[in-house]
Amino acid sequence: MPTPSLSSPSVPDEAIAEPTADSLIDVVETVISSLATEGTAMVNHTDKGYLWKFKYGTVEVYVQLTGLTDESTFTIWSSVLTLPAKDEPQLMRRLLEMNCSDTLEARFGIVNDSVVVITSRSVADLSPGEISRAATIVATIADENDEPLQQTYGMA
Repeated sequence: MPTPSLSSPSVPDEAIAEPTADSLIDVVETVISSLATEGTAMVNHTDKGYLWKFKYGTVEVYVQLTGLTDESTFTIWSSVLTLPAKDEPQLMRRLLEMNCSDTLEARFGIVNDSVVVITSRSVADLSPGEISRAATIVATIADENDEPLQQTYGMA
C-alpha cells in the first residue's frame, strides 16, 4: 500500500511562532476547522483538559489536550474497526506491516476493543506545524483504511 499523500491544512502566519498556552487551543481549533466536515466539530473542556471531536470523510477524529503545561499530552486518534474481528491473526499482521510502512508518525493500536489510528506526544515544544501534520496524518490514514479494514475483517 503506498504512503498516503498528505497536504497539511494551512495554519495562519500569526500562529507559526511557538504557541503559548493560550494560543495552543486556537491553533488546534484552526487546524480542526480546516479539516472537519462543516458543522461537525465539537469541544469539551473540563478541569482534566480539552477534547475535540470532528468528522473527516467517513471517520470521527478526536483531539485531546490533557492540559496546557509542558508535561501535558497532545493525542489524536480515530477508530477504524471494532473488535472482535474476522481472522484477527491476519488483521494483526496487516496492522503491524502498515505500522512499518504506511503510518508515518501515527500508528495502529487497540483501545477499548477498537482498532485506532493514533499519535501522541508531550505539549513541550509543540509547534503549529506538528499539530497540523499530526491531525492530517491521523485523519487521512483513518479515512483511507476504515472501510477496507471493515470490509475485510469486520464482523458484519
